[in-house]
Amino acid sequence: MNADDKIEQLIREIASKHGIAVARDDPILVLQTINHRLLQDSVSAQQKLLTQYKEEIEALGNRWGMDAHEKAERVLNAALDASRESMAQMADISAKSVASTVSDRIAVMVSRMEEASSRGYMAAVLNLFAACVTAVAVAIFMVLR
Repeated sequence: MNADDKIEQLIREIASKHGIAVARDDPILVLQTINHRLLQDSVSAQQKLLTQYKEEIEALGNRWGMDAHEKAERVLNAALDASRESMAQMADISAKSVASTVSDRIAVMVSRMEEASSRGYMAAVLNLFAACVTAVAVAIFMVLR
């Protein structure tokens, strides 16, 4: 619908609602034209402002998204570092525990071996004594015979 059609429609509307005949050169139509033009300019300006506001909101959203991503990454890295440290501590504790257990078992085995060696030494000394007694008995038997 062009401007002439709108003016004709407006003239008919004024005539039907108010019973007043308005000519095309009537000052009221000039005001209506000015009002219409101001309204169009206002719509255009508001559309520009809305577009600018939308761009600013999108930029803020992107910046907040990046900030949130960076913070999440920092938290994740901190948790990962804490986990690594905890795992290293647990590995150290486990290694010390295993070393202690192995050391204790080796000490027990060495003690048992010393005990067995001591018994073997004692058996060897008794055998040597028995052999000496037997040799003396044989010597006495040989002499007395």
